[in-house]
Parts: sequence; structure tokens; C-alpha cells
Amino acid sequence: MATDEGENLLNPGDTPHANAQFLVFCAAVIRAVHKYAYLLRLSVSGASNDHRLGANEAPPAIISVFLGEQLADVFGQLEKGGAKSSKDGGHIAVGVSMLPRLPRDAGDRNRTSPFAFTGNKFEFRAVGSSQSIAGPNTVLNTIVAESLDYVATRLEAAVKGKKDLNKATQALLSELTAEFKPVLFDGDNYSAKWHEEAQRRGLPNLRTSVDVIPLATSKESVDLFTKYKVYSKRELVSRQEIMLENYCKTINIEALTASTIAHTMILPACLRYQAEVAGAVCSARSVGLEDDQESGLLRELVDGASALREAAVALDDAIAQQPHGDLLKHATYQRDVLLEAMSSIRKCADKMELLVADNYWPLPKYREMLFVR
Repeated sequence: MATDEGENLLNPGDTPHANAQFLVFCAAVIRAVHKYAYLLRLSVSGASNDHRLGANEAPPAIISVFLGEQLADVFGQLEKGGAKSSKDGGHIAVGVSMLPRLPRDAGDRNRTSPFAFTGNKFEFRAVGSSQSIAGPNTVLNTIVAESLDYVATRLEAAVKGKKDLNKATQALLSELTAEFKPVLFDGDNYSAKWHEEAQRRGLPNLRTSVDVIPLATSKESVDLFTKYKVYSKRELVSRQEIMLENYCKTINIEALTASTIAHTMILPACLRYQAEVAGAVCSARSVGLEDDQESGLLRELVDGASALREAAVALDDAIAQQPHGDLLKHATYQRDVLLEAMSSIRKCADKMELLVADNYWPLPKYREMLFVR
């Protein structure tokens, strides 16, 4: 975030004035993230990103802000009034004293945070690799503009009331910090304890796109985007329908693909290997030998193939019964029914992958993908 002359407004400066400017703009961004966390989650919604969030080095769906120990301590002091000693031995008084020097990489050590301060900028890490950054940037610019509008209005009113600007700024920062404090979190965003703590703090945990897409046309969302002439209500309704339609199409393609792979690739491989094992068992028995291990393997293969086929048929039935017409109802059905049906196939296939010989299995096995030779 910079001026038209290239000055970085999130760069902690070397003067009291620059420090005050940094704190105001930093606080405005954090307030925006806290107040409009659902819009940030909305901006990164999508069927593919639902798989990613909270896994494989991606942050969870809970939006929180990581500041780093030093900057978190600064805002903690500001919340209490600002006249406390800093970790580097000074005093935090806006516009008068200096901030302790913040290491440039101090905020870059928590890769589980969705929104982290990294020395002189914030990083929004929840955007999916296949997504355009236009949507998230539009949301970020709008919510930060609203927050800066709020801050400027408050400070301008204080100055018109003959209050000292620095004192008014310090008082406002104290108020803002108390307001956005629940969104600040420097710990492990993957831990179950954080999910419980986030719920106690009142932070939204919109786990799936179906949970958040309907909020695109909420009153708060419409009021925000229309106030700053970013989107009209009609445009928000249109975007909501497009997002739901894209979700429905993506999940439908995933379901059809899962069914095809199960029916035409995995199940035939399981049956071919089952036939080979059955032949070995019959040969052993024909010469008077009884191999319990081979018989046990054959039973596991028969049961596993049967379970896989049942799961594939159940998925086919679920695909055929999808409701059409109401996009939200359709998307909700897919999330609650189709995804669960696909998960059942996945569990069956994962079990069979451990039983079927490599030369029969038609796809790369997990160990082959994880340990490339």
C-alpha cells in the first residue's frame, strides 16, 4: 500500500511521524480484515480451494492476522494506552517516540497464517493457485478503503474539536486495537485448539464455498460495495450466481471423473488381480495344499472390490438425483452428498491400493508419487 509517489505506507519509518503513519495504516488494514473476514474468505472461494485450505501448507478457512511478537507487543501496549516500555526499552507514544526497529523478516516465520505482516507489507496467503488475484485485490482495496475512511473521519472530527492530533491518534489506535484484537493470532493455525479458540473469539469459520458465497449479497456486503461504487447490487447478485454455477459444474465434473476412474480403471484392476490370486489358491488346493494367507488375501480382495463397486454405484445414484434450478440448493446438495460419496470411493480405493500388485494398478501409487525414483 503506497502513495502516488511510491511511499510505502506500511513501512515502519525512522522518525516519530513515520511511525505514527505506519501504525495508523497498519491498524486500518487489521480492522478491515477483522470486520470483513467473510469477504476475504468469499474472495478465495471455489471448489478447488476448498480442498486446499487448511492442508498442504495452505492456511485454514479461519481468517486471522499474524503480526510477529514485536509488533503484536506494540499494539498490545497501544490498547492499554501506549505509555508502557517497549521490548527494546523505549516508550510507545504516537507521534512523539520511536518504535523499536522491526526486523524485515520478523513476520515471515508462520506459514500457517492466512494474513501475515512481513516487515513492510501484508501477505494474503489463502488465494488458490488457479485463481485470479483480481477478486481478492478488489475486496482488499474496498475493505481497506472503508477502514481508512472510518479512521480519517474520526481523526478529522477530533482535530475540528480542537484535540491534539497525536493524542487523538493514540486514543483511536487504542480503541481500534481493542476492536480487532480477536483476529490477531501468532500461533499454529492448523491446531484444533486454535479452531476452538477462534470460535470463542467469535471469528467466522466458513469451511466451504457454499457457506460463504450466499454472503456476497448480504446487506453489509451490498452496502459496502455500493457505497464506494465498486459493485452494484445487481452485479453482486450476478457474481454470486456465477460463483455458485462454477462450484456446481466443478463438483459435477469431479464426481463424474471419480465414477469413471472407479468403474473403468480401479475396479477392473482389482478384479484382474483377484482372478490371479484365486487361480493361485485353486492351484494350491488342487495338489492338496492349503495356504491361509493366500485365502485371506483373496477374501480381502473380494470384499474390497465389492465395497468399491457399491461406493461407485452409490455415487452414480447421487449424481443422477442432483436437484436442478436453484443453484444454492444444488451446490448444498453437492457439498453434503456428492463430496461424501466421492470420499467413500476414495477410502475404498486407498484400501485396495495397498492390496493390489503394482503391475496391475493403473495409476501412480501414493508411495510412487511421494518417493520418486
